[in-house]
Amino acid sequence: MQISLPCALFAQGPSELCLKGGTNAEMAPQIDYTIKVFKPIAERFGVQFDCDLRMRGYYPKGGGEVVVKVNPVKELSPINMTERGTITKIYGRAFVAGVLPFKLAKDMSTAATRTIRKEIKDLYVNIQSLQEKDKACGNGNGIIIIAESSTGCIFAGSSLGKKGVYADKVGIEAAEMLLRNIRHNGCVDEFLQDQLIIFMALANGTSRIRTGPITLHTQTAIHVAEQLTNAKFVVRKAEDEQANNATYIIECHGAGVTNSNL
Repeated sequence: MQISLPCALFAQGPSELCLKGGTNAEMAPQIDYTIKVFKPIAERFGVQFDCDLRMRGYYPKGGGEVVVKVNPVKELSPINMTERGTITKIYGRAFVAGVLPFKLAKDMSTAATRTIRKEIKDLYVNIQSLQEKDKACGNGNGIIIIAESSTGCIFAGSSLGKKGVYADKVGIEAAEMLLRNIRHNGCVDEFLQDQLIIFMALANGTSRIRTGPITLHTQTAIHVAEQLTNAKFVVRKAEDEQANNATYIIECHGAGVTNSNL
């Protein structure tokens, strides 16, 4: 979807994509991240798409199915995400599918909640425990935890169960990932960074986002975007930031691509 979405936005008319495979797998964002984190931030550019999760698929069986409907746009608007504000909400879902016992979901949720409350004591942490049977292909378990800020920033931490790994360790791993992305005081997490680069490059105007440490994926995305478009990126350390726990501003003068079909 990351490859096809920018193309579909500048198509002659609406597009419908039927994507099959793993929806919750290692080395890629879980579909829950796409729906709960990426989608609402992408909408700030003017991106319009619906994501219908029809079947979850887990490694190694796969079998997941997602239908994405995309409306074309005339042009994309720039975004400005430089003020994080305060964290106002933390919630998520711990899930098991197939023959795995429901207790795994409860253990993941409990361990994650306990880990977060050690550091963030003034917010209610609402992580639901779910057992999925009819909408899942194969056996799997995992957790995704989302935090929202007062300015509309969204962060996430996630982890998937593996054979021989205790469920509480899976929950702790997701919680620590979320906390790591909250601590740096940026406006996007380490996984959203690189996903926004292409939209910043295509937008008509100057976009700015505040991030934590710049990832290698983001550096690569910037390099490729500058090679393929007339967009120009500047990355600088945010003012008044010290070396420890510094944040960075990614600024892009977008190429201002317009859809000649509309």
